[in-house]
Amino acid sequence: MLHAISSTQAASLIPDGAVLMIGGFMGVGSPHRLIDALVARQPHGLTVIANDTARPGVGIGKLIDAGCVSRVIASHIGTNPVTQKKMIDGEMQVDLVPQGTLAEQVRAGGAGLGGFLTPTGVGTVVAEGKQQIEVDGVTYLLEKPLRADFALIHAAQADYSGNLTYQLTATNFNPLMALAADCVIAEPNEIVPVGMIPPDAVRTPGILVTHLLERPKQ
Repeated sequence: MLHAISSTQAASLIPDGAVLMIGGFMGVGSPHRLIDALVARQPHGLTVIANDTARPGVGIGKLIDAGCVSRVIASHIGTNPVTQKKMIDGEMQVDLVPQGTLAEQVRAGGAGLGGFLTPTGVGTVVAEGKQQIEVDGVTYLLEKPLRADFALIHAAQADYSGNLTYQLTATNFNPLMALAADCVIAEPNEIVPVGMIPPDAVRTPGILVTHLLERPKQ
């Protein structure tokens, strides 16, 4: 059984310079209470691996606004002008990765693979500095896996063994990221007794989850 911890306790586990995977797509499916606790604690030099940086004042955008992030690995930043300005001004490194490639890099990190081949990005700036391999006359890029120190994920439900379910599009990157980090902190909407979640509805098994966030006191 996992003992649920507060968002403040969870944020205190994350040191300066940590590499974080954070679930969500434009803030949908992001662990908002945990992000707020991190902003309050003000760690520095974080690397954030995520689909995007949402918008100013929303989701991961709050970490960007607070100056906690020194590097972003994401598929787009077009909806966050603060991220764009920090990149242009040289205040933050931004690695832009095609969305499908990013998802597969995370999956490969979780599966223990050494990398994968993709034609996406061949002949573009994406290919710069990467090994190119020809298979049956087709050129592919060798993309390497991604892993993180912490995965900060959101779930619809958890039980006290840490089994997680997700809801609709809020699923997005969360199950993949739960596989690809040394420490997984899950923020569920609700925590239910063991047995309440049918086994075939479990998307992330509890053995992968290190900490559960408690629900805020009403």
